[in-house]
Amino acid sequence: MTDTLDPKITAAPANAGSDETVSRPPQPTPAVVQPPALKRRIPKVSDLAPLMQFKKPEFSKAARLKRASTIWDLRDIAKRRTPQAPFDYTDGAAEAEITLRRARQAFQDIEFRPGILRDVSRIDLRTDILGKESRLPFGIAPTGFTRMMQSEGEYAGSQAAEAAGIPYTLSTMGTASIEDVATAAPNGRNWFQLYLWTDRDRSLELIERAAKAGNDTLMVTVDTAVAGARLRDVRNGMTIPPALTLKTVLDASYRPAWWFNFLTHEPLTFASLSRYTGTVADLINSMFDPTLTYEDLDWLRETWKGKLVVKGIQTVEDARKVVDHGADGIVLSNHGGRQLDRAPIPFHLLPEVSAAPAGGQEQGRDHAGYGHHERRRYRGSPRFGGRLCLDRPRIPLWTHGRWTRRRGPHDPDPREGHDPHHGAPGRQQGIGPEPGPRAAAAELAHPTRSQLSTF
Repeated sequence: MTDTLDPKITAAPANAGSDETVSRPPQPTPAVVQPPALKRRIPKVSDLAPLMQFKKPEFSKAARLKRASTIWDLRDIAKRRTPQAPFDYTDGAAEAEITLRRARQAFQDIEFRPGILRDVSRIDLRTDILGKESRLPFGIAPTGFTRMMQSEGEYAGSQAAEAAGIPYTLSTMGTASIEDVATAAPNGRNWFQLYLWTDRDRSLELIERAAKAGNDTLMVTVDTAVAGARLRDVRNGMTIPPALTLKTVLDASYRPAWWFNFLTHEPLTFASLSRYTGTVADLINSMFDPTLTYEDLDWLRETWKGKLVVKGIQTVEDARKVVDHGADGIVLSNHGGRQLDRAPIPFHLLPEVSAAPAGGQEQGRDHAGYGHHERRRYRGSPRFGGRLCLDRPRIPLWTHGRWTRRRGPHDPDPREGHDPHHGAPGRQQGIGPEPGPRAAAAELAHPTRSQLSTF
């Protein structure tokens, strides 16, 4: 009988060994059931209606600002709407602007190392700034000629700071007076930034006006003995007030809103100074004192009874000296890169100054950039205690960071040991606000130099 093979079964090859291999027919693949949502259909009008509700175009100032996601977006808006000379005055720095670029690069190089599994459901950013509470760990820094950039200028800035519960610093070269700012923000914490002039009587007049208007802190800037070489201003022929030339008229032709505001509001002047016509550099060289020494700081310390902050520190040695001469706080600052190009970068200088013993005084940094800030936990130090960032990016702000999370039950209060009203000898006979009851009580309880709060 001859064996026959089933046609569906094949014999294994002869060299495959003793085990036989059987090949079975492939099983049919189950049909893929397509979800109903993926089946194509003719769209219904009722389905299209919600998708065809076109948004009404908005052209208001609030709408433009709402579309800005970053400080750089705001800068782009400002560049489109502002004539070149005012924009460059705001945006530029000294000479080749190397300091400006280096400062921005310093913040681009930052690396954040986030911690995990921490309760961040409640964030409390309140902190003490020079003896008084601030709802946020930053404030608005002094900026000259603010109404040239935007017609509301210092009025809007001081009111915004008042609403946010943060300090506002009016510049000597501001375009609103000390009294007008106090009226615009009567419940705000207003500070005054001072340039010491060759005419000491004029400086004293400003100090007295600041005290009378309720300013509790005086910030003296010490890095403008001579004017910086701001080449953009030179090339643009930037003058005070802005001059109408053929170039500026042509520049205004496609920026009507800025010129309308400029021409229909009170003429722009430095409100704290007498009327002046000329360039910013000429003004600085003619009015500000190039002979300033530490003796002048001593005079200011004896004259001003409130908090005294020195802005423009760029070395550890100078930081120690101004503290020895009675400063309550320092601001590490290269004036936003607008005075001396290739100056030290305050952000780089900060660790070195922080490590230097200086009686626990408050410190800060003033850098050139747009909207950068640092936040870090702070518990106090016997060295330069706090950290302050005075941002000079023409969107100016102060920032430090003490509380980046809610203070826990076992965390020490950083305000312990804080003396909110320490001063040099003779201070009680000077000019400035009287200390409140809390400040007086704290001074009796803590008579040593304060570990100032971070700013």
